Amino acid sequence: MLPQVIIIGRPNVGKSTLFNRLIGKKLALVDDQPGVTRDRRFGEAHLIGLDFTIVDTAGWEDEDPNTLPGRMRAQTEVSLQGADVALFVIDARAGITPLDEEICRWLRGSSVPVILIANKAEGRAGEPGIMESYSLGLGDPVPLSAEHGEGMGDLFEALLPLLGDKQPGEDGYREDEPDGDDEDTSGPLKLAIVGRPNAGKSTLINRLLGEDRLLTGPEAGITRDSIAVDWEWTDPKTGVTRPVRLIDTAGMRKKARVVEKLEKMAVADARHAVDFAEVVVLLLDATQGLEHQDLKIASLVLEEGRALIIAINKWDIAEDPSGLFNGIRQALEDGLAQVRGVPLFAVSARTGKGLDTMLAGAFELRDTWSKRVPTAALNRWFDDALEANPPPAPGGKRIKMRYITQIKTRPPSFVVFGSRLEIVPESYRRYLVNGIRRELGFGSVPVRLTLRSSKNPFAKE
Repeated sequence: MLPQVIIIGRPNVGKSTLFNRLIGKKLALVDDQPGVTRDRRFGEAHLIGLDFTIVDTAGWEDEDPNTLPGRMRAQTEVSLQGADVALFVIDARAGITPLDEEICRWLRGSSVPVILIANKAEGRAGEPGIMESYSLGLGDPVPLSAEHGEGMGDLFEALLPLLGDKQPGEDGYREDEPDGDDEDTSGPLKLAIVGRPNAGKSTLINRLLGEDRLLTGPEAGITRDSIAVDWEWTDPKTGVTRPVRLIDTAGMRKKARVVEKLEKMAVADARHAVDFAEVVVLLLDATQGLEHQDLKIASLVLEEGRALIIAINKWDIAEDPSGLFNGIRQALEDGLAQVRGVPLFAVSARTGKGLDTMLAGAFELRDTWSKRVPTAALNRWFDDALEANPPPAPGGKRIKMRYITQIKTRPPSFVVFGSRLEIVPESYRRYLVNGIRRELGFGSVPVRLTLRSSKNPFAKE
């Protein structure tokens, strides 16, 4: 269950615009006239690293309960029950109205935490309303413009302490969080097999299953749909049996060669399968080596935030195996500069060589991909990294980095807070990402780092 955040306010303050902004599409109708929204509307919101259900409500009006506006207000009152956070939206340009004060008194009577949103705060016209909103006694307002997307990072900072520990499938952000993984890694390993046509993907899965479950043959491109097969693998070293969901995909050729509509759909389906995988095995053909298309597929997997393994198939018929392995390893280091040390295995789908080693590596990689670093340890590393190599000062402007937090796992994602972070050079950002991988044990899994500057709404442009 996602935590629930409800948007409340009088008519025409921009509640539905904020709702649309948070869910990333225009689901709720918006118009300049008040009262467009009548029923509660639910949507799944994603803000930087927080996932929650967002609820749009009808504008609060002081009307007879038997009238339509009165019944709409009753719907809004009911919607507060079970909410984790309320976003109380005011119009910064209009200032505080008696109806805003009435809503504020009602919200004070509930146990739901309230964040005051000063919407329409772009430009200078909203500054008086922002200052006036302090009189409501709800703490610092969050100035934003739902229409233009300004201030969403500040909204994230306000929501993080309230929703960070309520994220599904993980312990969330806590100052005293324990060491160890925060994702349930006891479920089936979702393992997608990708690669160019005729690399042996279906043959490999058939060998793992011990049966001819998937159609194979010498012709390239036999597989069109992504096929998922549930299976159990027994580790020969430990004797432990673990569930696996194997996903076979269509071969990914160069875009210029993909001409038939059906093949285009198959390749699109394969890319879609990567989205649902946890670990992706890129299968190479030992008789052809590493080609540019393989590097493009690897980059796609990493961009999607998935853990990546490279497996060289047909090892039983490879010429100069040692030279081939070392050559592919060096080519990967040169061609995938964003991630070093991607696991590389030599396997044979025909004989079964190396497949157990590859699967053990896939489970280990998923554990790394799902890991959360305790906040205290993370910031100890961060302080040491800043001391060893302080941020530069482009144009003499001093960059201040205050702290770092891990906002999610799978892939591990971090946010650095500070000032003037928008001018941080990409080289320094890479320095931090490489340090996270090297010092905090994330190895070759994709790591995402966001730099968030605290914005002063009263600062002169």
